[in-house]
Amino acid sequence: MSTPSFPQPVDRSAPLGAVPLLTARDISISYAVDPPVDAVRNVSLTLHRGEILGLAGESGCGKTTLAYGINRLLKAPAVMTSGEVTFHDPDGDIDVTALDGEALRRFRWDKVAMVFQGSMNSLNPVMNVRKQLHDVFTTHRPGMNRRQRDERSAELLNLVGVDPARMSAFAHELSGGMRQRVMIAMALALDPKVMIMDEPTTALDVLVQRGIIRELMRLRERLGFAVVFITHDLPLLIEISDRIAIMREGRIIEQGSADDIYHRPTEAYTKQLLSSFP
Repeated sequence: MSTPSFPQPVDRSAPLGAVPLLTARDISISYAVDPPVDAVRNVSLTLHRGEILGLAGESGCGKTTLAYGINRLLKAPAVMTSGEVTFHDPDGDIDVTALDGEALRRFRWDKVAMVFQGSMNSLNPVMNVRKQLHDVFTTHRPGMNRRQRDERSAELLNLVGVDPARMSAFAHELSGGMRQRVMIAMALALDPKVMIMDEPTTALDVLVQRGIIRELMRLRERLGFAVVFITHDLPLLIEISDRIAIMREGRIIEQGSADDIYHRPTEAYTKQLLSSFP
C-alpha cells in the first residue's frame, strides 16, 4: 500500500494553558498479513484534562485501531511498529507502551477505560448486571466487601440513569439503550481519568442516542474525565467536542477546535465529510 502524502496537521485549537493528560506520538500500527496493511501511520494526538476530543473519519480509516493501540488492546495480527503513549499522572508520567502484566491491567481500568463499538451486545448473557459489575470490583478492588460492591454498583447505575433495581436483570431483559448505559457504568467503575468511546451509540435509534449523549455530557461535567469520542458522525462531534481530529487512510490530516473544523476547514476531505451531511 502506497503512503499518501498527507501533511502532518498543526493543532490550531489547543487552549492556552491546557494541561495534557494523554499524549500519543508518532503511532504506527500494521496488520501482519500478506501483504501487510499499514492501518495507522505516524499519528500524534494530545488529550487535555477534562476535554472531549472527537476522532472522525470514514469506516476503515484506522480510528478503532488507533484507540486499541493507545490502550494496549491490540491483538495479532495487529502490531504497533513505532511510537509511544504517555499518560501524564500527577504522581509522574507513565510510559504506557512499556507496561505489561499486572501494571498494564491496572492502568486500563484505573486510568483509561474504553466503551467498545457494539458494546451494548458485550454483556455476558448468562450473568446478571450485579454479577458483572461485582466482577470489576472483585478483580480490581479485592478489599471491598459485598455490601460495598452493591452500594457502588447501585451508585454507578444511578449515575447513568438506570434503576438499581435492574441489577438482577440479564442482558436480554434490558433494552439496547439500557445495555449501553450499563456498559458505560462498568467503564466508570474505577473512576478513570480518560474514557475512550468507540461509536458508543451505533445501532441505537436517534432518540436513545441523544439520551445517551446527554447523559455522557452530564457525567463528564460532574466527574471531570476526558473523552476520546470516535465516530463517523462529524455533525455530532461538532456539537459535543472541544477539539476534532479528522482521520483518513491511517493518518490525521486535520485537527482543530470544533468551531474551526465547522467554519474554517482547510482540507478538501474535511469539506467533503461536512457536505455529506444535511
